[in-house]
Amino acid sequence: MSTTLAKYYAQLGDSIDDFYLEPDMDEDIDDMSIHLGNLLAGHTVLELGCGTGYWTEVVAESAQSVLALDINANLVDIARERGMPADKVAFRVADALDLPEDIGKFSAVLVSFLWSHLTKGEQEKLLATLKKRLGKDVLLVILDESFVEGFSETTARTDAEGTTWEIQTLDGERFELPKSYPSDSALRKRIGNIGKEIKIERVEFFWILTCRLK
Repeated sequence: MSTTLAKYYAQLGDSIDDFYLEPDMDEDIDDMSIHLGNLLAGHTVLELGCGTGYWTEVVAESAQSVLALDINANLVDIARERGMPADKVAFRVADALDLPEDIGKFSAVLVSFLWSHLTKGEQEKLLATLKKRLGKDVLLVILDESFVEGFSETTARTDAEGTTWEIQTLDGERFELPKSYPSDSALRKRIGNIGKEIKIERVEFFWILTCRLK
């Protein structure tokens, strides 16, 4: 993951969760929480890009166990402070694009609000890593943000690789970050190389993709 993206979210800290305070989002959050809980019930889950642990807490209610990773130590500390049961939920500082060799085995992997912040090349690297390290038939769940007119940030440019970028300002500092709002067809094309049984569902503010690794 790029150092710029990691730095931006490290500086945001627990204010990351302010994103979910939009009143119009309440129903979508409830729907996705129920859906995510049902999808991952009974699974041993690896979560990539856990941030403050917002969705970790949702998944932990029904999963058998969760190992939640984030590249930023301060965000992992915030997630730990949620007080999830230590015998069920563990946290680790690690880069989703460079998984530790001793990561272990899992029946499912959750990529929560990370996919849209990866460049095209990083997305390919992530998929190749998951296929190599986690193995066949593992459930892949990607949860991310849909574009909502009047709410979502507009992209500033598209590079030669096809990655779209947005500009964010935080504490007087300017950040240029990858940000994509992929269509269903674009997702199927990109995930199809490593996944089967691809399903995509959308509500106004979010989309969720599930598949089995080939």
